[in-house]
Amino acid sequence: MIEPTTLFYIIIAILIISFFIDKILDALNAKHFNDEIPKELEDVYDKDEYLKSQSYKKTKYRFGLIGSTFSLLLTLSFFFLDGFEWVDNYARSFSEHPIWVALIFFGIIMIGSDILSTPFSYYNTFVIEEKFGFNKTTRKTFLLDKIKGWLMTAILGGGILALIIWFYQWAGANFWIYAWGAMAVFTIFMNMYYAKLIVPLFNKQSPLEDGELKTTIEAYAQKVGFTLNKIFVIDGSKRSTKANAYFSGFGNEKRITLYDTLINDLETEEIVAVLAHEVGHYKRKHIIFNLVASILLAGLTLFILSLFINLPELSQAIGVETPSFHIGLITFGILYSPISEITGLIMNYVSRTFEYQADNYAKMTYAADPLISSLKKLSKNTLSNLTPHPAYVFMHYSHPTLLQRVKNLKA
Repeated sequence: MIEPTTLFYIIIAILIISFFIDKILDALNAKHFNDEIPKELEDVYDKDEYLKSQSYKKTKYRFGLIGSTFSLLLTLSFFFLDGFEWVDNYARSFSEHPIWVALIFFGIIMIGSDILSTPFSYYNTFVIEEKFGFNKTTRKTFLLDKIKGWLMTAILGGGILALIIWFYQWAGANFWIYAWGAMAVFTIFMNMYYAKLIVPLFNKQSPLEDGELKTTIEAYAQKVGFTLNKIFVIDGSKRSTKANAYFSGFGNEKRITLYDTLINDLETEEIVAVLAHEVGHYKRKHIIFNLVASILLAGLTLFILSLFINLPELSQAIGVETPSFHIGLITFGILYSPISEITGLIMNYVSRTFEYQADNYAKMTYAADPLISSLKKLSKNTLSNLTPHPAYVFMHYSHPTLLQRVKNLKA
């Protein structure tokens, strides 16, 4: 096995190289902010709106550079000053039980990290998003979201972590099999019931009221043989003017959720076109593929973790003398991140392919023009980047660019 000191510098190299790759991509993308709008998208912005979108992108770019640099410096300081050793010793002052030590350890790390990042989140929400007319979040909602997020992380994240460590103590090297099974069940359960159990903690959901929109949606669903009796509207406008729609669940639990901002921004036929796109994901089995792929990737990660988690060098590499599962998990997560990056690129490519397929389904079963106009309106209303750098798209986009989607729909 590699010496702990060597591992330490590999970890530092991964963090720094990853940062610089991201910043180079961001800089390349920023160079295209002033490009002329492609001919196919000339009707998205007028001159003043395009200037506003350019200003928004530049502001977000500069702010992102400051935030990510602060995060990197903070992380490196934590590594070089043996921060993990200090937090681990503090956690052990409360208990010697491995599960409790791990829960206290990660609780301190995550809450501390979130508190330090809160000023950036606050500035982004109440200064940048406010300046460009997107923010609808109140300070009360912002604070409540933070508290709810912490509770959700403690209950769900802490519960999963405790279960995995219990499997590790009970089954030894074979813990990954049981952990994988538990995570698979959890993933399927959350996919089915997330909208019913988790979303209501943050947003109000109401069944779509009777009227032209509901009648048109039901007529389309019947036409394509899609059983849909759960159409909900979510109060996204309590936080932002940005619009969205998504499909969740499967079987009897499948549902379409429309943001109230989407209903306000789009015409009826445009909303149905967006919904047709979401139905396309279901009909083309994208939901099932993504579910199976995420479960298989989790299994692969857990298996590789099981091969290395017993090595004391993982803990010693970040300055912690007492080997433990939770410290090894930190080191493994960073060392594994290049592999995660590769699998992420593959999944992004697959996702972009799926988006084309869903667009084509909407075009074949409904119409291309209302989907094109809806995509243009949504891009305009979010001041989105119409001229991203191809390398940035390849690395970060889970959807094709607006230009690529429009060309595909017109083909």
